[in-house]
Amino acid sequence: MTKDVVTLTKKMPDPLSVIAGLLSGGPDKLVGAEGEGAVVQLCDEQGRPLVSVEAPLLVQVRGEAQRLLGAQEPEVPYWWTEARATTGVEEGERLAGTFAARLATVVGGTAWPPQAARSLAVVETDGISVAPQPAAAQPAVDVLTDKVAVVIQDRPVVAMTAWLADAFRAVANARLGLQIVTPAGTRLSPAVRAALPGWPSRWVVQDEKDGYYDGLSGAVLEWNNGLFVTVESPEATPEDPRTPVAESFTRDVADTGERQLAISYRAIHPADDRLVLGGALEAVWREITGEPPAGWGTEEPANLPWSLRQLTDVAYERAPEPTWLVVVGTPERPGLATVRISRTTGGVEEDVTLAFGYGPGEEIPTDAVPRAAETLATRHDLQSMLVQVRRARRDLSVPPRFEGPGVPYAFVLGAEEVRELPGDRARRTPLATAPRELGPRTRPALYYAFPGDASDLSGWQDFERLMRHLKGDRAT
Repeated sequence: MTKDVVTLTKKMPDPLSVIAGLLSGGPDKLVGAEGEGAVVQLCDEQGRPLVSVEAPLLVQVRGEAQRLLGAQEPEVPYWWTEARATTGVEEGERLAGTFAARLATVVGGTAWPPQAARSLAVVETDGISVAPQPAAAQPAVDVLTDKVAVVIQDRPVVAMTAWLADAFRAVANARLGLQIVTPAGTRLSPAVRAALPGWPSRWVVQDEKDGYYDGLSGAVLEWNNGLFVTVESPEATPEDPRTPVAESFTRDVADTGERQLAISYRAIHPADDRLVLGGALEAVWREITGEPPAGWGTEEPANLPWSLRQLTDVAYERAPEPTWLVVVGTPERPGLATVRISRTTGGVEEDVTLAFGYGPGEEIPTDAVPRAAETLATRHDLQSMLVQVRRARRDLSVPPRFEGPGVPYAFVLGAEEVRELPGDRARRTPLATAPRELGPRTRPALYYAFPGDASDLSGWQDFERLMRHLKGDRAT
């Protein structure tokens, strides 16, 4: 059942409009605030939340509502207001839907999903009890145990919203796992996929035949002792667990012709007050697409137009704490990057995971990869870079089915890392072709190319041999 409702309006929802929406439970319901006023809640008489409303977000990036909700959006800029109903309240969805309907009527706009916002009538809530603390203290968390926090999401794409980002931080501080439960048709944003930590965190997909399965591995799951765990086969042994795999995970895995160009790299910049961050990412984006990124933000939807100065200012304001960012492209050329900026003993590090999507018949511009690599190596303090080609969706979202691994296309070792390796080890590789030098001959970075395409997994064998060689493993 849908618990999240989003209202898209051209005008900013003013306080009176929000209050009108919050009175969807009747005038006797109480209003409270959390997160220093960033979250407003409709509460029962005991002060327990029925509906939580996030502060409106001004979206100035085209295509985000379509990407994350599959909804038609107003022309940018527009305001995005999210309401989340408390799980366990039968009328929760109706409360959130009526809030959205009233807000859209008063301010002027539309609501998602459309069927959730059809009534302006007061929702009867007398005698309703809600989830007790501490689960209700975190609006995104639906179930809390001593092992995990469970978040239930019924959206086309689970995005790194402010709600979910808060849940990630809360479970990290509490040293718990985060388990995201979705229906079968839901996909993950790459930002959420990249942020999911290891066990016991996982993506749990509801399935008619197998009950639940892991959306990333396909392992059949069950709720046991306060968390979702893999189902053990009767024939399992410690050496061979024989974990059952859901049929839905391996169904419909034929090649659609869609591809992704995936790039991950790390740059380490000398700490300097004049340092401008994000330039490396913009340089790669321009080489691959011919234009800069469309927008960025500290959550999804990405709401700010691309700006190196604003991005840098946010990172400086948050230092010495790390900064996490999401960067997006246009609907015409899907692109998404997650960026983590942190201050270390080595300087200021930028860790970037980036992907561009291509449909059947669209050519992947692999010829731009060496140029992008040289730009990073010579102008942006590149440490290392890995480029892959994947059989995966053009829209970059992660479906709950098998997509297969990417195939290495190229690896780049930064000039400083080449210089630190003993002798000529970096140049004397086990690959069939010698590496290409990037930058000045006195201090070059090295570009290693791998043969093959998205169906040739032998590239991983070459990549592993190269990594062992660079580390000095004599087995190579």
